[in-house]
Formats: sequence, structure tokens, C-alpha cells
Amino acid sequence: MGGLNITVVGIGADGWDGVPASSRAIVEGAEVVLGGERHLAFVPPLAGQAHEPWPRPMTDLPAFLEKYAGRRVVALASGDPLVSGIGTTLIRLLGHDAVTVVPAVSSVALARARMNWSAEDSAVVTLVGRDPAALRRELAPGRKLIVLSSDERTPLAVAGLLLDAGHGASLITVLGDLGSAQETRLEFTADTDTLPADLPRLHVLAIEVHGPGAGAVSWAPGLPEAAFDHDGQITKRDVRASALSRLAPRPGALLWDVGAGAGSVAVEWLRAHPLTDAIAIEAHADRAARIGRNATALGVPRLQVVLGTAPEALAGLPQPDAVFVGGGATAPDLLDLCREALRPSGRLVVHGVTLETESLLVDAFHQYGGELTRLSVEHVTALGGRFTGWTPSRAVVQWTWCKGSSSSREERAAYRDAGSDL
Repeated sequence: MGGLNITVVGIGADGWDGVPASSRAIVEGAEVVLGGERHLAFVPPLAGQAHEPWPRPMTDLPAFLEKYAGRRVVALASGDPLVSGIGTTLIRLLGHDAVTVVPAVSSVALARARMNWSAEDSAVVTLVGRDPAALRRELAPGRKLIVLSSDERTPLAVAGLLLDAGHGASLITVLGDLGSAQETRLEFTADTDTLPADLPRLHVLAIEVHGPGAGAVSWAPGLPEAAFDHDGQITKRDVRASALSRLAPRPGALLWDVGAGAGSVAVEWLRAHPLTDAIAIEAHADRAARIGRNATALGVPRLQVVLGTAPEALAGLPQPDAVFVGGGATAPDLLDLCREALRPSGRLVVHGVTLETESLLVDAFHQYGGELTRLSVEHVTALGGRFTGWTPSRAVVQWTWCKGSSSSREERAAYRDAGSDL
């Protein structure tokens, strides 16, 4: 969007009177001032200056902004424009060089100050335009959470979520209109029977999590199967933990979970970090619906579920950083397609339990290298009377391959030169 540069100026809830002189000068020097109707109402009218509210819906933003190319444009935002604000949206759309941000004190900083919580001892979760179920990932006894709310309905939704998760004793503080003369504070526990009907639309929640909790809270890979709704088609916890250690989740990385079953691998990938992404591909409609429910229950509703059969269902998907194939690896050309789709240094992990899949993975190992592992797990079960014994689970063959890895090439050459009978 050539010729368009925007300065984004943060304004606190105290309005124009609280804007520093330097920021006022920026706003007053603009030809066009953009913002929400509430923000525009703060700014005194100035001869020759246009005040334009954001378009609705915001999907029309690119065409809206194009009209102001070549003009001095200022956009107004609440507090820090880069805290769940329009500043982030404009940078993504226009690029870093086209946007200058002049922040005010953020609502997060004000909330921490009101609660006397340090940044080191609390976490920030945004529910602005997002499914409140995302809060579930963050719940653990003793945790302190600053929650950015969508509107006045958010506190009730959060209270219900906490109660359902076994944290009904959690203390919720609603900090309304922070920084303004109308600032309010209301405290209640999640299990309260009465909640005021006139909660402020603009507020931040401060939550002290109490109660034992009723669900899985660990971020370590290998949640028990009981944490997921499933019909038996689920990657068991011990081999799932092994797969995730090799898939190596990291911020910003995208996973394809092919033949996802209950979606356990994709769900745990997303639980590893809030900035991970995942797409679960599943051929059966009932299982695909179940994956969505599991993702919501375990705090990662952002999981994208694609209903379809691989490899056809993979067409047009964004390029992955990691691929897990938990079922259907023998589909023609599937593994080749997954290898080719990976980004450089991307990781492929494939599981097989049948002889046919095992043979396929042994051949792939000889041809492309990587790591081939056979995972056998046994659990103690009752044998009758007072005796117990080991019951083996079905062994899983795991092939791991890294795109462009020198170790993969060296391993392949070593096995070839040694004449391995594997």
C-alpha cells in the first residue's frame, strides 16, 4: 500500500486532558485522524482536519486506508496500541516501516499497578475477539492472570469457565475504565450466585486462580488419554510424548496433524506455546467434531480442523514447519507430499503399527535417513486374585526425518555402507 504512513497515538481513559503535549502536537498536525467513535470524540475539532471512524467490518480496512495515501494520517488507540490494539493490525497490513507507534500507559500496566502484581509473577491473556476457552490453558492453582476482555459479557463467561474447570474459588476483580475519573473496582469469586448486571463495557479482569482444578493443567507432552474424548483412535500418551519431543514445538511454528483421530498431538502442540499453530486433518466427520471439542476443553480453540482424506485434503494448506502422520501413512504418495511440503529444517514424524506401514517406514529410512525407533510400552494390570503382571501395548514404529538435515544424509550413507540388514 504505497505512499501511506500512519502514526498511531495511544489515548488513556482520561481522554484528551491526559494526552501529553508531544502526542497532542502529533494529532493536531495530522490532516486525517482515524479511530473509533469514542476516541474521535476525545479530540477537539480542528479546521481542515478530517475525523474518520474505522470501517465496519474491519475486513474493509485495506480499501479504507488506500484513500489516505500521501496524507498525514494519525490513528487513535486505547493505551498501548500494541496490546491487543489497532497498532498490531496496521503493522501487519502496512509493514513495520509505514507505522509509528506512540503509546500511552497500557491497561495491562494499570491493572498490575492496581493489583500490585509484578510482570514477572503474572501472565496476560487476551480474550478480545477470541473464544474464552483459551483461558483454560492458563489455569493452575496460585496463578495470577490479567485478562483483556471483549465486553461486559466476558466476566460472566470467565466465571462459568473457572467454575467448570474446578476453580470456583478463584477471585475475579473487574477493573473498569482504568485511568479515568469513573474508574471502578468489583471483586467476586467465580462461584458467586449473584453478579451485577451493570458491569462496565471497558474493563480488565484480574484473576487469582484458586481451587484444585478438574482438568489437565500440565504443559508437558503426554497428557493421559482420559484428558481427551476419543473412540480409541488416539495416539497413546507415552508415544505421543516421544512424537512431540521430535516434532519440537516452538513459537510461530505450524503443525499438520494428518489422520488426527482425537487430535491429541495437535492439541498438545498448541498447548506448548500460545504462538504455535496447528491444523488437524481427519477423514471422519464424527472424529473431526470430537477434535474441536477436545481443543476447546483443553484451552486451544484456535486449532483448525480440516475434514477430508489425505493427501487430497492437504492441497492448499499453508506450508508447515512440522508434520505428524498418525494414521494412513500407506496412502499413495502421502509421505513424499509431506516431505516436500515442509519448510526448510521442518520435521516429519510418522507412526506405524501394521507390518505394511513398518515396511514403508523402513524403506523411507533407508532412502532418506533420519531416525527409526521402535517404541514398546508395557503397563501393569491385574491377572486375577492378588497377582499383577505386565501387559504390552501394540508396538509403534516411529520414523523421524528433518528436511535438509546433514545428519539424515550421513545416517543414510552409514547404513548403506555398512550393508545394514534393517
